[in-house]
Amino acid sequence: MGIRVLKGGMLTTVQDLGRTGYQSQGFGVSGVMDVRSFKIANLLLDNPENEAVLEFTLIGPTLQFTSETIIAITGGDFQPVINGSPAPMYTAIYMNKGDILKFSSARTGSRGYIAFSSYLDIPVVMGSRSTNIRSSVGGFKGRKLEDGDYLGFRMKRRYLPYFLSRKLDLDEFDQEDATLRVVLGPQKSKFTKQGIETFLGSEYVVTSDFDRMGCRLEGPFIAYRDTADIISDGIAFGAIQVPSHGKPIILLSDRQTTGGYAKIAAVASVDIPKLVQRKTDHKIRFQAITVQEAQKLYLDEIREMDEFRKQIYRPCKEVLDCRLVAKRLCKLFDQ
Repeated sequence: MGIRVLKGGMLTTVQDLGRTGYQSQGFGVSGVMDVRSFKIANLLLDNPENEAVLEFTLIGPTLQFTSETIIAITGGDFQPVINGSPAPMYTAIYMNKGDILKFSSARTGSRGYIAFSSYLDIPVVMGSRSTNIRSSVGGFKGRKLEDGDYLGFRMKRRYLPYFLSRKLDLDEFDQEDATLRVVLGPQKSKFTKQGIETFLGSEYVVTSDFDRMGCRLEGPFIAYRDTADIISDGIAFGAIQVPSHGKPIILLSDRQTTGGYAKIAAVASVDIPKLVQRKTDHKIRFQAITVQEAQKLYLDEIREMDEFRKQIYRPCKEVLDCRLVAKRLCKLFDQ
């Protein structure tokens, strides 16, 4: 009862919201890169918000299902097909025993997600099922998925208490340029006025040095006052370091726990999904906002998710069998 990995893809790992509370002991947080796509995937299946999913990058996996379940695919468009036929995204999909789900390279975006109604049977390590590849901790044997791996399910959940009544459309994955809202600091005083103006007024390009640890950008030199070095301190998700070469590096899920380079700003959490779905040579600009504005954006996103839940679910009088759910979903999708 689970899934067999026929092809592992470029980088497919088990992830949830991450391993929090251990950075002071040197353990990285890890977790999904695109939190928004992750939450929507679980929401579509009425899963717990932090239920583990598969995250894949640039080239998706090929999976064979050894039991019935329901899945949801979100994130970038990896052109999913089931048994050779195109599969819809952002909707619940009923999978039969023996079905093969295949992904190609990303047409839009760069990261995709699969949630499962039957829940992946992955052990919890330090409060999380996330994979930390650098430390070989968590997930499936502490590593990315490889051809021939087998992941089991924890339960036989083949029904949904709701059915989909609205399909989500995400146009931002088609965009090659993105503006990221940032909160300046905590070491903005390390940079000259001109350096900060350069940072906020210039266009930067995503380089090929872009992975789960961070995204290195190419662009105008950001001037600092004396030195970019600081006494090492903690690093938050989305923190923007500027080493002595003067080019920004945005630190992400598998970032180091501490760092000794000055941080000019941090990306607002609601804009990190826009960043992690970029590809090499895509362009990035930065826009300064206040802490209060960033907090308001975060609260607005929470309200958006609550409203989304109300819009895509409509309670049924009885619990629906998977096959009935699938038929209704197909009719809705065809409309």
